[in-house]
Amino acid sequence: MNARPKKSFGQHFLHEKRYVDRIVSSIAPRDGDTVVEIGPGEGAMTLPLLAVAKKMTAIELDTDLIPGLQERADAVGELRIVHSDVLKVDFTALARELGAERLRVAGNLPYYISSPILFHCVEHAPAIQDMHFMLQKEVVDRMAAEPGSKVYGRLSVMLQLVCKVTPLFTVPPGAFRPPPKVDSAVVRLVPLPPEQRPQGDPAKIHAVVKAAFAMRRKTLSNTLKGLVDEATFRELGIDPRARAETLAPGDFVRLANAM
Repeated sequence: MNARPKKSFGQHFLHEKRYVDRIVSSIAPRDGDTVVEIGPGEGAMTLPLLAVAKKMTAIELDTDLIPGLQERADAVGELRIVHSDVLKVDFTALARELGAERLRVAGNLPYYISSPILFHCVEHAPAIQDMHFMLQKEVVDRMAAEPGSKVYGRLSVMLQLVCKVTPLFTVPPGAFRPPPKVDSAVVRLVPLPPEQRPQGDPAKIHAVVKAAFAMRRKTLSNTLKGLVDEATFRELGIDPRARAETLAPGDFVRLANAM
């Protein structure tokens, strides 16, 4: 029996098999992988992933979905369901608890909370091997945007500093129940090796990026006033009259380290 999607949870259940197959193929799970799914819903992705991985964990907030999902999963493999808000899940601790070197995280993320979930996962990047998410296509475009693009912004910088971001394919509204009003897309995020991640205070980097993009039309000398002075801009070879969207992710790290 199909569950009734809840607006309060932003639920849009994926039901079209060809897109499920493409997602599972993109993840390419192997027996022994420690797979963690965020928001399994009715289990469209869970069951085929579980069939290969044999054992996995799912994080689900909606208590009404859990009994049915657990029952269907029991015939396929060993599924552990964590009833929790994903933003309260410590992925680093979860990896230790599961005895995994690193987790493989996947999920069809609710549109209204997708950015907070992405930032939360990135905080635990050292404990994660890769992430495969389905999101609003517009969000995926922003995640992968390059400097100079109209959609390049805080999300692009903060994710690209920590991960390689690769958009995979688009999923139309009709693949979901109920159909959302926008296209969705699947994206792969692979955390960078430690030596390629930013060397500096994460709080300072975040403060610089947030301030720089707070008013996109203003120049860096205006948006970063009080954080970075003119002399520092000159020393770093960054034009204070430039706008944030023209800087590469690494430039924000240099500005933060020079504060």
